[in-house]
Amino acid sequence: MKKIALNILLMVVVGILIGWLSMIFLRYWTRHGETVDVPLVKALPYERAITSLSSEGLNAIVSDSVYDTGKAPGTVIEQNPKAGTVVKEGREVFLTIVAFSPKMVSLPTLTDISVRQARSILEGLELKNVVEKRVPSDFKDLVLGVRYKGTRLQPGARVPVNAVIELEVGEGVPEIFAPDSAASSGNDSLEQLDLF
Repeated sequence: MKKIALNILLMVVVGILIGWLSMIFLRYWTRHGETVDVPLVKALPYERAITSLSSEGLNAIVSDSVYDTGKAPGTVIEQNPKAGTVVKEGREVFLTIVAFSPKMVSLPTLTDISVRQARSILEGLELKNVVEKRVPSDFKDLVLGVRYKGTRLQPGARVPVNAVIELEVGEGVPEIFAPDSAASSGNDSLEQLDLF
């Protein structure tokens, strides 16, 4: 019985000792009390944002990019954690920046539909630079082809959103209207009626 009590007491002492050593180790492992404030890097160019974060011992990670023509490419538009947040040194700060290259979109089938419908589809894809080139065709305002930089595009082709897209649109058959011939044919029919 004495040995059992002694073993239990020894296990409790060893457990307390391990817990105490763990707390000391964790303090060094987690750098307890060593914190930094996250600097404001929003609206800075990407290179300056990295420099600013590195000087505070923080790591910059680009988590996302967006295409925005109103801001310079590489500008930081969002950061997480926010400026002023107290974090440990070595923490990662996630940045959303303006893309260095424009967003790419895939073109759907645009041929054999009206030019109005094709323009609507392209605007939905954020393609705003659309020009029309009239080509001979029996079908007026029908899209017959799509070109980018002189190259004919097939459905599924990827183009940047700032691309100038050229739609080849049918001119249609010119309407021939001759008022003199219609009037004379009417007179002929009257004359034929008088004969009977």
